[in-house]
Amino acid sequence: MKIIIQRVSEAQVEIEGRVQGKISQGLLLLVGIAPEDTSADLDYAVRKLVNMRIFSDAAGKMNLSVQDIGGQILSISQFTLFADTKKGNRPAFNGGAAPDKASQLYDQLNALLAQHVPVETGLFGADMQVSLVNDGPVTIVLDTRVRQ
Repeated sequence: MKIIIQRVSEAQVEIEGRVQGKISQGLLLLVGIAPEDTSADLDYAVRKLVNMRIFSDAAGKMNLSVQDIGGQILSISQFTLFADTKKGNRPAFNGGAAPDKASQLYDQLNALLAQHVPVETGLFGADMQVSLVNDGPVTIVLDTRVRQ
């Protein structure tokens, strides 16, 4: 699983001109599911996402998590994170999980996150327009296949 984490002061996703999900301060997640991802990847990702200290404390140091600040998460499915760009100029998009598996794990990830913080989502497989104000900017890549 690859997740692009962006600390935002606001973010929203629209589908066909209608707002599907909208948050104020929190995290925008772009979530890609790999064929080999399991519930262990979900558990690892959730633990990291809700506890990652990337929000500023009173002293201006990144010392607070999304939970600590009472923040929200906007989660967007993003199969293109597994694009293969090695050959030619057209990326190959066959590196992600099959849609049925990816949809199931994406839904499970969001349900697990919602046990900790409010979660808004896009719509799996839809053509979405995402807008955000990246706070910092802070952008981090979480890859569950590279665990410490």
